Amino acid sequence: MADGEKIVPISIEEEMKSAYIDYSMSVIVSRALPDVRDGLKPVHRRVLYGMLDLGVLSNRAHKKSARIVGEVLGKYHPHGDTSVYDSMVRMAQDWSLRYPFVDGQEEGGSIDGDNPAAMRYTEARLKKIAEEMLADLDKETVDFRPNFDDSLSEPVVLPARIPSLLCNGASGIAVGMATNMPPHNLSEVIDGTIAYIENNDVTIEELMQHVKAPDFPTGGTIYGYEGVKDAFETGRGRIVMRGRARFEEMKSGREMIIVDEIPYQVNKADMIKKTADLVNDKKLDGISEIRDESDRNGMRIVYELKRDAIPNIVLNKLYKYTSLQSSFSVNNIALVKGRPEMLNLKSLISNFVEHRHDVVIRRTQYELRKAQERAHILEGLLIALDNLDEVIKLIRASKTPERSREGLMKTFELSELQARAILDMRLQKLTGLESEKIKAEYDELMTTIARLEEILGSEEVRFQIIKDELIETKEKYGDERRSKIEYSGADLSIEDMIPDEEVVITISHAGYIKRTSLREYKSPK
Repeated sequence: MADGEKIVPISIEEEMKSAYIDYSMSVIVSRALPDVRDGLKPVHRRVLYGMLDLGVLSNRAHKKSARIVGEVLGKYHPHGDTSVYDSMVRMAQDWSLRYPFVDGQEEGGSIDGDNPAAMRYTEARLKKIAEEMLADLDKETVDFRPNFDDSLSEPVVLPARIPSLLCNGASGIAVGMATNMPPHNLSEVIDGTIAYIENNDVTIEELMQHVKAPDFPTGGTIYGYEGVKDAFETGRGRIVMRGRARFEEMKSGREMIIVDEIPYQVNKADMIKKTADLVNDKKLDGISEIRDESDRNGMRIVYELKRDAIPNIVLNKLYKYTSLQSSFSVNNIALVKGRPEMLNLKSLISNFVEHRHDVVIRRTQYELRKAQERAHILEGLLIALDNLDEVIKLIRASKTPERSREGLMKTFELSELQARAILDMRLQKLTGLESEKIKAEYDELMTTIARLEEILGSEEVRFQIIKDELIETKEKYGDERRSKIEYSGADLSIEDMIPDEEVVITISHAGYIKRTSLREYKSPK
């Protein structure tokens, strides 16, 4: 053993315990769970901030994905490039996110599970709605922290004008816990948020008048309401989803089942393949052919039925045996002040409102400080314009700029900032028109300062601003529900599988009973 070194005996059990707790907390806080305020995990937040940093805005040209991924990796996210690229691609998929944040170009994967093209081929930029998440970031609205090597700083959370966690949902597996949050309709969520702002004592039942149920990007039908109610009230629930199907008649007179919407997170190609396997194995009868006629205009899966098949019975069997009906297990766990918490609908909304209130206060304080700093300089310029001859005489008599600055400060009781502004003033500012502009700007600033002070002095005014911004956001990005709600949902029973038709019951002398379809009974005459 070298000089100065010593062996410290430790308990392996204690060391394993503390190391595992440290690891699990790192995964929970820094990787797998979204923040309740902006609804983003660190990787998504870093991708959006990296794109803002790179200037890949919605009104600029797309940039190569490899360039964006490199920017995020090199500056903020020291992990694998796959994790960054996959996160960015998912934020561009309109079947994964209800309101995508990234505008992708070229092949970005498909609902059939196709992988996106390599990042050197694809291009991306921010969507307009993502800029709402980043709005006012330059106005000290959120805290920043050093990045992994302390060379730059990154936002701890985004200002988020949009309740992203409710609108886009989230999913992630941490250590000892997981989150699985469904997406909702932006218009409904904003209506619910405004209802909460107007009455903090609003009940979950009253909020459900506005936020009716999750709203999945792939549409479909929510079958049954119990699971939705449980999820809103407790943060946990099981929501049954069905694809949207309708019947069409072929020229030959046979029926077809047309599916044009499938449940959320169902792989279309896998669903069709597994259905075909069930038909081939004779586990699912009544179907003669399956075709995928989906194109750029929308989804269209065709199930051609046999001549004697009853469409409703076949459809019920498709719901029972295939992923045309699947379930979404809601588990609303998110980080609240750095700690994982199970959240119901009201607590999700209240945490977002609290965050926005904090953002509005900090933004107003920043704008007030900047307005006061500018007004201070303009006051100095106005003093100089009122005493122009004296100021010119003093400056001409001074040997150095330092002397003239000190002379101005002493003679007119100015601050150093004001004196510097006077010395930096261009000669054109001395014209009558320019001096009028300075006076007009000063008057306008005084009005702005009074308004900002009013905002800081009144909670009611601040909440009105939050409401106004939410209404504006709803007008810009709000849309109709995609998922329909079927309130009379119940589990399929065996009776749903049996055709409703006339039958002949035959009882033998030995006591055996046989059921035969009337059609089959008549056919042998």
